[in-house]
Amino acid sequence: MSGVLLLEQLLNGVQFGVMLFLMAAGLTLVFGVMGLINLAHGSLYMVGAFAAAAVSAATGSFLLGLGAALAAAAAAGALIEVAVIRRLYARDHLDQVLATFALILIFSEGTRWLFGSFPLFLDVPGWLAGPVALPLGIDYPKYRLAVIAVGLAVAAGLFWLIAGTRLGVQIRAGEADREMIAALGVDITRLYTLVFALGAALAGLAGALVGAIQSVQVGMGEPVLILAFVVIVIGGIGSIRGAFVGALLVGLTDTLGRVLLPLAMVHVVGPQAAATAGSAVASMAIYILMALVLVFRPAGLFGKV
Repeated sequence: MSGVLLLEQLLNGVQFGVMLFLMAAGLTLVFGVMGLINLAHGSLYMVGAFAAAAVSAATGSFLLGLGAALAAAAAAGALIEVAVIRRLYARDHLDQVLATFALILIFSEGTRWLFGSFPLFLDVPGWLAGPVALPLGIDYPKYRLAVIAVGLAVAAGLFWLIAGTRLGVQIRAGEADREMIAALGVDITRLYTLVFALGAALAGLAGALVGAIQSVQVGMGEPVLILAFVVIVIGGIGSIRGAFVGALLVGLTDTLGRVLLPLAMVHVVGPQAAATAGSAVASMAIYILMALVLVFRPAGLFGKV
């Protein structure tokens, strides 16, 4: 493999990683602060993608589509927190899993009823179309670079929010001792709604950004949700820093594994068998990575023991 191709795949891995971070950050916030297992997080990712595709097609503006994705996902998140999730905090995790799995079915069928069963497509805007010339002779898609930039900007904003604002102090305190901050006068109900809406907005943004790379279709959030859970297990539940590092590790492992493993196995088996076996092993690579992390760091890389 040439050095240029390797660098391109590294950029692809980073782009995949920052997209996973947008998903995992909201998921780890909700679980860390509320102790809630939210299987419907992938549905909010899908809501963002469909909202972006519909508004962008109607207005011709990609930026309006992104704004609609944020607003629709945040509104959907706040609505289900008030209507459903609020009743689950005191219940055990099995009840949470069953209720949020039911929300997956409701969102999927509701989206199919509104938009039909055929996929939608979100066009990359003209000012982000085409490649951009990078050092070492790399021509890389401008849109994918923009996704990386947005992901890094959101990560920086989240770090600032958690570490440098009053809301961040309340979130961290709520994660440590929710009864105490409620006794100190913090409206814990409002805080939970804000956190859930923030996590939903991040998932919606991720869905909108990915919608311009792949098709927007019903059920698109479930495969990404599984990867987001892998990310927060690797990084440590409740840790934004862990979600960021874990997302990059998963993105790079998955992307490079799918490219490098088939090439490496050519030296052991024939080309055709190497392609099949390499792809199979590559699909397991992130789970092998998760298992190795848990062996040495059972709470994740940045999780609290």
